[in-house]
Amino acid sequence: MIYLKRLVGDIRFWILLSFILRLYHITNPPLEVIHNWRQTTVTMPARNFVETGPDIFYPKVDFAGEKTGITGMEFPFLNYLIYLVSLLFGYEHWYGRLINLLFSCAGLFYFYKLIKKYFTQQLAFSATFILIFSIWFSYSRKIMPDTFSVSLALIGVFYGTEYFDNKPNAKNILLYFIFVLFGVLSKLPAGAILIVFLLFIFNKNILLSRKIIFSSVSLLIIAPVAGWYFYWVPYLTATFGFDHFFMGKSITEGVYEIIQNYDMALEKFYKQALGFTGFIAFVCCTVVLIKKKEKTQTWILVLCTVSFLFIVLKAGLTFCRHSYYIIPFAPVMAFVCGSVISGLKNKKLVIAILSIITIECILTNNADFYIKEQGYAILDLEKDLDKFSKRNDLIIINSGEYPTPIYFSHRKGWIDNNEAIADSTNIEQLKKKGLKFIVILKRTFGTDVSLKYQQVLSNNNYTIYKL
Repeated sequence: MIYLKRLVGDIRFWILLSFILRLYHITNPPLEVIHNWRQTTVTMPARNFVETGPDIFYPKVDFAGEKTGITGMEFPFLNYLIYLVSLLFGYEHWYGRLINLLFSCAGLFYFYKLIKKYFTQQLAFSATFILIFSIWFSYSRKIMPDTFSVSLALIGVFYGTEYFDNKPNAKNILLYFIFVLFGVLSKLPAGAILIVFLLFIFNKNILLSRKIIFSSVSLLIIAPVAGWYFYWVPYLTATFGFDHFFMGKSITEGVYEIIQNYDMALEKFYKQALGFTGFIAFVCCTVVLIKKKEKTQTWILVLCTVSFLFIVLKAGLTFCRHSYYIIPFAPVMAFVCGSVISGLKNKKLVIAILSIITIECILTNNADFYIKEQGYAILDLEKDLDKFSKRNDLIIINSGEYPTPIYFSHRKGWIDNNEAIADSTNIEQLKKKGLKFIVILKRTFGTDVSLKYQQVLSNNNYTIYKL
């Protein structure tokens, strides 16, 4: 009994358990309803690294028509890790899921270590437990760089604090540099959490020399990040003629869009981040922290909120539409909840709150572990196209803005809607650019439309026309 209590009270047990749970259907192709398109924009460059060359500075997507597909995007670190694993085992869709899950679990453990170092073990346990069963639970097994990048940043923050807390140590500052660099390169919003270092910079008890060294190393991080996002991404987009990556908008425009869509924006906080139960706990705990005048926790909340608000306003409507934008703020919300919940004397109430958050998370994210029957409709697309065409033949698919089907066709080309594809003038122009086949999806990602071209295959899922 004592052993069981120790086991259940050890955060490593819950991280491992959640890891095992999320291995369920880990080998699924990226076809779940939520953000399948975002996952295939990660797998495309990874597969292209394997098949057309591993130059990390020139990532390629498959839906740029007759162009090379080279375009500006996040620094493809996750994509490149998929490529490296593929060198050993051959390419598979799901490697990105497992890589993200491993790094995200490591991020949870370092989140725990970071909080435990400055507060209490109970606070660290409660906060990490809540984070495990937050939006983190489902997105840490998607082929996306969001929890992956934040996890790298959290690990980097831990080693950055180690540098301030202990004697100057080259290992700690080096690990801070490496993890934060690749975390923020992988996705810019991951850098929002770095604002907590202001608490160290303005701490009078820390030697000025340490602050100078730390600030200098931080500037070394900023240089390649700024170079990639503000020079190289625009250069790739302009040079190779395909605009794919969203770089934000003006604060003024972002404010207007957030106000116009405030209900969608608020939903990311009260529904997506920690679930309804977690959000209620977050609001209540924020009030308690302010009333109790817990200065450190309150300052962390204020700084991280200001930092994250900048991201929200730069994203504008894009933040409202995509739930994964809330991920960098989820650890902050979990920390605030843990700060108060861990201090409750009624342990049954603590267990009840954590249990409700867990149950809500599993129930609301259950669908992400399965693929709907109609989602499998495009899995044979590559095999069927291989009967009539070569891999370098350009195609067009009626999947609108979704690049997922063209990824599963294992070809390059265009994606568009039925109206554009039914326009014979448009098709004639694309023929001049090399278009060879038209794929009309009937069940998923598109609806049927009849065309006056030669049919080479027709089934319940799609029709393939040859030009």
